[in-house]
Amino acid sequence: MTDIAVVGFAHAPHVRETHGTTNGVEMLVPCFQALYEKLGITKSDIGFWCSGSSDYLAGRAFSFISAIDAIGAVPPINESHVEMDAAWALYEAWVKLITGEVDTALVYGFGKSSAGTLRRTLSLQLDPYLVAPLGLDSVSLAGLQARIGLDSGKWTAEQMAEVAVQARAAAKNRPDAQISGDVTIEELLAQPYIADPLRTHDCAPVTDGAAAIVLASGDRARELCENPAWLTGIEHRIDSPNFGAADLTSAPSARAAAHAVTGGDTSFDIAELHAPFTHQELILREEIGLNGNTSINPSGGPLTGNPMFSGGLERIGFAAQAIMDGKAGRALAHATGGAVLQQNLVAVLEGRN
Repeated sequence: MTDIAVVGFAHAPHVRETHGTTNGVEMLVPCFQALYEKLGITKSDIGFWCSGSSDYLAGRAFSFISAIDAIGAVPPINESHVEMDAAWALYEAWVKLITGEVDTALVYGFGKSSAGTLRRTLSLQLDPYLVAPLGLDSVSLAGLQARIGLDSGKWTAEQMAEVAVQARAAAKNRPDAQISGDVTIEELLAQPYIADPLRTHDCAPVTDGAAAIVLASGDRARELCENPAWLTGIEHRIDSPNFGAADLTSAPSARAAAHAVTGGDTSFDIAELHAPFTHQELILREEIGLNGNTSINPSGGPLTGNPMFSGGLERIGFAAQAIMDGKAGRALAHATGGAVLQQNLVAVLEGRN
């Protein structure tokens, strides 16, 4: 197996609204420039490009083609795209590097959620025959999931609020965090519901955003980065879209993907979990098997800012950055797609002396 590592990570500020186009160019160009300068490379040094975004979100077909303006037309590029969070674009780039055709890849994702009515747009991800006609959206479905867990005793409102408290405390030093600072569980539980049993703190603040990661293999990774974050495992799985036939208080695909890459060894220094709702973080902790010795979402996680279609890639980026900075030796990163944790990707990253 070829040694592949994350050698660079950059992301755009998390903001509620941008004035640029829906193709993400204005957000992506600064990310690319930051990576070029940090790694001492140019776009000509990249062997493969892969992006993640959503034409539904952009409101037009082939919006990812327009985003290539952020790369430039010269020299011609080897490019691909996935219609989902860019964490899955990273998986495709990882496969490309394994083939040995290239030794570097740049993965990026973008989304301008402020361009339309997000909850209506995301409902288009649902089964078009049986679920979408019900008028459900991601928040409503998450509310049903949370209610099932509360009524069955799987978690409590206090546990959900504690997740939000920890996320806000971790994001205190993040200037682009949409929500941060010290708050108590009691203060959060005194707030009104927005979709019973979900309160504002239970739902990730959705933002416009973009992120980019550079992958490199073998000696090329060591040339570009003093302390690469080596990808020792990555896997993704999917659950049935038939929500009525599933136990929504669990995430079998997350459990399967995690077991495939960890082999049961869940001794991580940090874990970056892409849980857009507080109770979903509780589900993921259990399914992955994380214990109290692992720091969960030291970046603040999606509950302090969740850019559409780059939020999962950011989890990999923040986990890798902690290793590159020497703050962690072994990290887990998770990304999700669809409603109620339907699709899950898990990656393990490690530093080496």
